[in-house]
Amino acid sequence: MNFRYLLAFLLLFASCSTTQKSFTPGHTEESKAYVQQYKDLAVREMQRTGIPASITLAQGILESDYGRSRLARQANNHFGIKCHDSWSGKRIYHDDDRRDECFRQYSSVYQSYRDHSRFLKGSQRYAFLFRYERTAYKKWARGLKKAGYATSPTYASRLIELIERYGLHRFDKNPRLASANAAMNVSTGRSSLGDVDNFTFSPGKHRIRTRNRIDYIVVKEGDTFKSLNKELNLIPGELKKYNELSDTASLYPGRILYLQPKRNKAARGFETHKVKKGDTMYSISQKYGIELEELYERNRMDPSEEPQRGDKIWLRGKKPREKASQ
Repeated sequence: MNFRYLLAFLLLFASCSTTQKSFTPGHTEESKAYVQQYKDLAVREMQRTGIPASITLAQGILESDYGRSRLARQANNHFGIKCHDSWSGKRIYHDDDRRDECFRQYSSVYQSYRDHSRFLKGSQRYAFLFRYERTAYKKWARGLKKAGYATSPTYASRLIELIERYGLHRFDKNPRLASANAAMNVSTGRSSLGDVDNFTFSPGKHRIRTRNRIDYIVVKEGDTFKSLNKELNLIPGELKKYNELSDTASLYPGRILYLQPKRNKAARGFETHKVKKGDTMYSISQKYGIELEELYERNRMDPSEEPQRGDKIWLRGKKPREKASQ
């Protein structure tokens, strides 16, 4: 075959790759901006699900072309996730391997990152990846290619290249390098340390905060479960389930609503709580992001009991048994 024709064939083949159609490497400023803007989301998804932050960021950069692709700009889709049979949300149609393919459309980039984690965690096809250490980014990259995440034959090598070029693997080893207000230099990897739990993000009307590594919002005037489900892209019933609310529960301004299941103990540094006037076991469980049933068990209390003012409530350990009187 004539060399000129061979070269033209190779260039044509490369242009058919799903992930390389619009991506062009070497945008230093774009990469700095992208990593700075979304590193906290990637780290918190790693802490929540085990997916390496480096992998999430590299996929986001590659699939969205630093957030500049049509899917990213018009649909907040940073990971090129197609509709598939399970998707019931909004859609956008875009030429990819075939013309007018269906891709998921999100209300915010936050929802795109959440769905990326849900997509990987919820598919048996990717289950083997979660046996790898979160610092094994090369295994994750090659595993994603092996599992068929993208059709490009160079997908794994491109992810690895991005991770190493921008030092994204430092977030896998030390998540505290990512914080909402950290002054990060992508080229050197230097960053001021910060607590990722201080991170806040505003995908829509509500600012999403983190407590005990759980996302939550504060209810505003006029909020309903229906309006929040739509804004936050949640399945009906999720908010009530995560917050241990009855079907007849109502919303009021200032109420905390968790967007993920609560944990079985409080964050480090919060060992006990001294009961104040008006405190209930439920209000304490919401304050610290602890499952109500677990809070009762830690304090050796019956589910119908309520604490008294001045009582000490155990949040991480278990209340010592009272010594029997002599």
